[in-house]
Amino acid sequence: MADSFMTWHKDSILIGDRKTTRWDYEQGLVLKAFEGVWYRTGDPKYFTYTLNDINQFVRADGSIRTYAMDEFNIDNVTTGRVLLMLAQQSLPGKEKFQKAAFLLRDQLAKQPRTKEGGFWHKGRYPNQMWLDGLFMAEPFYAEFSRIFNQPENFDDIAKQFALIEKHLVDPKTGLLYHGYDESRQQKWADPKTGQSPNFWGRSIGWYAMALVDVLDYFPTDHPQRTNLVKYLQRLAPPIVNYQEPKSGCWYQMTTQGARKGNYLEASASCMFVYALAKGVRMGYLDKSFLASAQKGYQGILKNFIETDANGTINLNGTVSVGGLGGTPYRDGSYAYYLSEPIRKNDLKGVGPFIMASLEMEIAPELAMGAGKTVAVDYHFNHEFRKDLLGQTEQFHYTWEDRMHSGFWHWGKTFRELGAKTVAVRTAPTAESLKGVDVYIIVDPDSPKETARPNYIQAADIKAIDEWVKAGGVLVMMANDTSNCETKHFNELAQTFGIRFTDKNRNMVQGKNYEQGRVTIPASNPVFKETKAVYIKELAVLDLKGPAKALVSEGGDAIMAVAKVGKGTVFAVGDPWLYNEYTDGRIIPTIFENYKASKELGAWLLGQARAK
Repeated sequence: MADSFMTWHKDSILIGDRKTTRWDYEQGLVLKAFEGVWYRTGDPKYFTYTLNDINQFVRADGSIRTYAMDEFNIDNVTTGRVLLMLAQQSLPGKEKFQKAAFLLRDQLAKQPRTKEGGFWHKGRYPNQMWLDGLFMAEPFYAEFSRIFNQPENFDDIAKQFALIEKHLVDPKTGLLYHGYDESRQQKWADPKTGQSPNFWGRSIGWYAMALVDVLDYFPTDHPQRTNLVKYLQRLAPPIVNYQEPKSGCWYQMTTQGARKGNYLEASASCMFVYALAKGVRMGYLDKSFLASAQKGYQGILKNFIETDANGTINLNGTVSVGGLGGTPYRDGSYAYYLSEPIRKNDLKGVGPFIMASLEMEIAPELAMGAGKTVAVDYHFNHEFRKDLLGQTEQFHYTWEDRMHSGFWHWGKTFRELGAKTVAVRTAPTAESLKGVDVYIIVDPDSPKETARPNYIQAADIKAIDEWVKAGGVLVMMANDTSNCETKHFNELAQTFGIRFTDKNRNMVQGKNYEQGRVTIPASNPVFKETKAVYIKELAVLDLKGPAKALVSEGGDAIMAVAKVGKGTVFAVGDPWLYNEYTDGRIIPTIFENYKASKELGAWLLGQARAK
């Protein structure tokens, strides 16, 4: 679907029937979906498309073309999520994305609010909160607050959801009305409750997606996090209850079934599938809800997807819009919602369809790492830099580092294989390795990297050796001899019959990437589909029992495996799976480092499962 979308919108994204581009939530929704496809495939074309589109709007000073803060349109905040992604990449001129994100954050600071503190949906819709607005603002607000260290905002974010739960939940069905007017002045508003009169599928879908997305950034120890999970757990059963049994999809007017004029609607169906499946994956919902999501997805494929002769696919059945008030006036009636036109390939359906599709791809792979924990060492590799605010942060081969120096992509791959990712911040001991199934040590520091490096000591070796023999899976990634403290690292490696030598190979000159090629032999037990990877300036291995070469080239052992007791050791002379070489943005696509990272991750988790 992402590929098809790029054939319809080759160099810019037009929304609906408009003739000119503008900063819009639909654009942000689709580009957020593209981000997921990029992570899932390691194909840079999705990142490049996103960057090119956003560059058409964000100027060097951080101002945004066609954006007007004084409209106080909460929809305009949504695309800020893409800005936050770009601001965290290794990217020249990325400061403008950070500035633009602060501009949108400033809108939220000035956004008019209800008397209880809820964001107005728009400046021209005074005193009103709509379900849509929770998706438009809160995931951006939460991610921004996490990145830029504004923890005080999470109380405000939780309040927005609490107000929706207070004013829009119907106790009879468990569903939510589209919006409410605190002033009770709108003709569509119930004079007692302020609620709009009907349950509209996509508005409930926006809210469900807002819940599962905002939880990605909400602190685990925040007292209101539990309530957000409870809101999702309260909403999921009614969503399933109103799933049309035969098709698996959901109606435009959620509770009205086959009433005259009602129809199965694509965007709501996609949103519900996404929210249910992600809710299960993240552990917020019982696993039984996955069956409903899968049934819904099959219904979407059957009822809404069509394939053209050229192989592109289309999504039919998305209602173009749904709102309250305005000019001409929208009264929130059953007849109103059914009067809006239905569009083919409407972005409000395409984005959630891609997001739902990603969840459906991930779901069957989760069992691979279920219950397993993958840890990266932050003790022997302990380097620092300035973050986006100029504060000191640890980086280089960390799960959190989204720049080219980090393991963010590989960590996401492990999590999408069902595993949990953690950091070991102290020296390895029986206690610090307790519960860890895979332990990755990368490029231990030398004095040129860290003022006071933590060298591997005899006690560390003893603890790791005992942990491996008991069934642990150890990964050792060195580096070329000028960038890795190999003396003490080898004292650990030699325990398992492995030594990182002073011989370096694959010395790449400039952009002569072919000099970094490593060909993976057919029938390799770990890399079953990967054919070629890029590993530059790697340290060659010297092996003796129990270690055996896994990948060799020109007589040099490049990767090795050792079975030790109940455990396994994997070694390679370079940290070749960091973001720079798995996100596809630099090396030619002939090198399959992303695929290799997933195959290695699955193999490591498999070894852990067999302990």
